[in-house]
Amino acid sequence: MPNDCSYGSWKSPITSEMIVSGAIGLGQVILDGEDIYWVESRPAEGGRNVLVRHGSDGQISDVTPPPFNVRTRVHEYGGGAVTVADGVAYFCNFVDQRVYRLQGGQAPEPITPAGEMRYADLCVDRARRRLLCIREDHSAPDREAENSLVSLDLDGRGEPITLFSGSDFCSSPCLSPGGSALAWLSWDHPNMPWDGARLWSARFRQDGSLETPVLVAGGDSESIFQPNWSPGGVLYFVSDRTNWWNLYAQRNGDIEPVAPMAAEFARPQWMFGTATYGFQSDRRVICSYTQGGVWRQAVIDPDPRNDEGPKNEADSKTVEPWPTHYTEMNRGDVAVDSNQAVMVAGSPSEPYSVVRVDLGSGMTSVLRRATSNVVDPAYLSTPEPIEFPTENGATAHALYYPPKNGDFAPISGELPPLLVKSHGGPAGAAGASLDLVIQYWTSRGFAVVDVNYGGSTGYGREYRERLRGRWGVVDVEDCVNAAQFLVATKRADGDRLVIDGGSAGGFTTLAALTFRDVFRAGASSYGVSDLETLAKHTHKFESRYLDSLIGPYPQERELYRERSPINHVDRMSCPLILFQGLEDEIVPPEQAEVMYLAVKAKGIPTAYLPFAGEQHGFRQAANVKRVLDAEFYFYSKVFGFSPADDLEPVDIDNL
Repeated sequence: MPNDCSYGSWKSPITSEMIVSGAIGLGQVILDGEDIYWVESRPAEGGRNVLVRHGSDGQISDVTPPPFNVRTRVHEYGGGAVTVADGVAYFCNFVDQRVYRLQGGQAPEPITPAGEMRYADLCVDRARRRLLCIREDHSAPDREAENSLVSLDLDGRGEPITLFSGSDFCSSPCLSPGGSALAWLSWDHPNMPWDGARLWSARFRQDGSLETPVLVAGGDSESIFQPNWSPGGVLYFVSDRTNWWNLYAQRNGDIEPVAPMAAEFARPQWMFGTATYGFQSDRRVICSYTQGGVWRQAVIDPDPRNDEGPKNEADSKTVEPWPTHYTEMNRGDVAVDSNQAVMVAGSPSEPYSVVRVDLGSGMTSVLRRATSNVVDPAYLSTPEPIEFPTENGATAHALYYPPKNGDFAPISGELPPLLVKSHGGPAGAAGASLDLVIQYWTSRGFAVVDVNYGGSTGYGREYRERLRGRWGVVDVEDCVNAAQFLVATKRADGDRLVIDGGSAGGFTTLAALTFRDVFRAGASSYGVSDLETLAKHTHKFESRYLDSLIGPYPQERELYRERSPINHVDRMSCPLILFQGLEDEIVPPEQAEVMYLAVKAKGIPTAYLPFAGEQHGFRQAANVKRVLDAEFYFYSKVFGFSPADDLEPVDIDNL
């Protein structure tokens, strides 16, 4: 029989050591003939990213040797750092940001010179023996970095050739079958790619340069995602022109919708190399899309014509759901050819995994899991999608996880403490894949609610734009109302509400603790405390992001100051712990340090844990472990419960 024990004091087998010991990150699936490749991020190796190969013989092996780290810093968030063609890998190395060529068992050889250039979104142009990619030029410290679409000789000979420039940003170069044409995306300040982007196409001249680009779709108020050519040479892309990020095709100069749905076939393009669909053939698109916060897989017949001529378009564009149980896609990583579909997917009971589907038999196989640990279902909490009322008659969304541990039962009449999680972005979304960090909390007696506040993706453009001009207001209101909804429905203790988040979620956390008197404690990881400083000093990709989230700077300087938690520490009255990477170029350490000193000076219990060698996000196993245990320890001191674990103490000021 389960033992009666206070929430927070439950003994759990899901320890921080277990979480980091067998954990890896998975992303960027690549198909090359019969070989399948993906990138693994390994906390146990200091966060090093490794290209991994699954051969036709079923053997899995590392491709890139240590100390090479397959990671680009373009846009700081990176992605699209590697491609493979005919068994040869081309990848960006994190330390020097050079592009390397790796063939067989040979040592990697650089094909770009040392310097201040960064590269991403690599694509091999076989016909011209060159690599197409995005280049970010940091060679002039007195000006903003310049982004362009360039070509590199595969052997490193000759100078890079600029194919497209003049826009603030560009991404997603993709070659048509046979290599006669190219499509790509561009956008300009102050837009982020999910605000507005343009899709271009152009044919190649004899010398490999591009003819005058043609604007296919998009603009300042239409977001375009993932251009891709079908085997027959039809250009496809995702657009939110009807509120939802849906799939479209360009046929004979006309843009046609492909299976219009109240669903999203895209993710926000924080990183390069994201994909949600691919082609088995001209008549079969293998795709993933999200509805109501849950991802699904499907097959679409996109062509309204058959051998007998035109027929009713609505009848022919069928969407056939896949009978899979996966409910979350990691960055939308999907790769497809005529025989197989490979993706990084997960579910509430399974962690992110590299999953292969045989398109002939329908058989599914797991090639690699993000964690080697297997947890008894008795300790796993299943997320429940919830909708709750928020300000101005609106409805917001979240995933609610009740406390669960098969060895313990709550004391009669006791309600659990609630951890409200605010995701980053803010144009991100909470995922429904098995997350052992969340299960760490629920198996110890905490309830968790992962909030998809207004501004989150997956619910249409209108929902995303609820945050326009109101960052620090709408997100805070939705996190507060999620907590109060769960208190009102007897699923959380109103006197033990805490909130945490990283990056943009860290800002929401700090704002909620400063401007609202609902939470009793909170934790900010590399969060923003001073919006004005962020507007002045952040990197190029996000340097104008606040124009849409707050307003143009410096015209709206007073609004920036009004929404910045650092300027209103006098209104904060609850304990705060802060975590920060000391090499963070996106949210510099000063943001956390100034907040810590101000809260400490006020006499409020607070702690600050900086981490050398970490950037924006924690990648080293020891640091991931320390952050998780330190936050739990901090709350145990705030609420006065006794953890069942022997945790490393945290030096808490003013406790």
